[in-house]
Amino acid sequence: MKAVRIHQFGGPEVLTYEDVADPRPGYGQVLVRVRACALNHLDIFVRKGLPGVKLPHILGSDIAGEIAELGEGVSGFKPGQRVLVAPMHYCGHCAKCLAGIQNQCREFTVLGNAVDGGNCELIAVPAANVLAIPSTLTFEQAASVPLVFVTAWHMLVGLANVRQGQTVLVLGAGSGVGIAAIQIARMFHCRVITTAGNEEKLEKARALGADFGIDHYKQRISEEVRKITNREGVDVVIEHVGAATWDESMRSLKSGGTLVTCGATTGPEVKIDLRHLFARQLRLLGSYMGTMSEFQEVMGHVFAGRLQAVVDRVFELKDLRSAHEYLEKSAMFGKVAVKV
Repeated sequence: MKAVRIHQFGGPEVLTYEDVADPRPGYGQVLVRVRACALNHLDIFVRKGLPGVKLPHILGSDIAGEIAELGEGVSGFKPGQRVLVAPMHYCGHCAKCLAGIQNQCREFTVLGNAVDGGNCELIAVPAANVLAIPSTLTFEQAASVPLVFVTAWHMLVGLANVRQGQTVLVLGAGSGVGIAAIQIARMFHCRVITTAGNEEKLEKARALGADFGIDHYKQRISEEVRKITNREGVDVVIEHVGAATWDESMRSLKSGGTLVTCGATTGPEVKIDLRHLFARQLRLLGSYMGTMSEFQEVMGHVFAGRLQAVVDRVFELKDLRSAHEYLEKSAMFGKVAVKV
């Protein structure tokens, strides 16, 4: 099969389009013919070098395609069936997995991180991680939702316990997590404030359900939040930008508010004034992906049309280098995908 692999860490130039041996499905697995794979910033981080990544390596976390072959012991699927793959790897038999909190499994990782991903023509995955997709979604749309929507769902619903009437600040409206979080918060009838780097992105965010938009290049986030909320602050901040926005995110919280973070795109090191943390009774929560039940729940909302996929641009697999270069510019609104 054709695949794009990295044989060394570095810039987009290390991505190599080449022939690789076809995988075979093991017991309990299905072989998926990949039709589309969406990009995430994780692809960039892994490409540049992360611990635990063995070379050569195939990137790509979000996979949609067709069942090519069933492994031994698999039922409930048929060849040719359109599916997407849960973007996670876990052992399936430890106490955490048996309790349904797979994202706390000691072996848990994201596809394309410590295990090979979907920038290829064929991939063997556990049948338990495969979900049939409706004909209303293209492969590119289906591939654009798994990682970011289950991440945003876990942050808002699983951890922050978001509820009607709350005010939610979503950082980075044009990002995958941002687009998902805006829609999920709106679905729960929350007031949504979001940020972006230009008016075009803010207008698109409003079309998805955001009530207010802040240009983070021209306006100070916390000051605008205070104006919008009559100096009260927000109940929940969805943070994934990291060092560049951390202080503003903390200042935007109301007393008793919750900040949930799932990423550090602009850097991992931040400072916390513990006096503000305990005096204002703030909650700081770390979030990593989500569980299989959360994945199935949020995908149900996507399939029903209550949440929508947003695809910015599609590249060919052989042009993955160009896709990485485009993603690194952060000019997109929505997901960048490759079709196979």
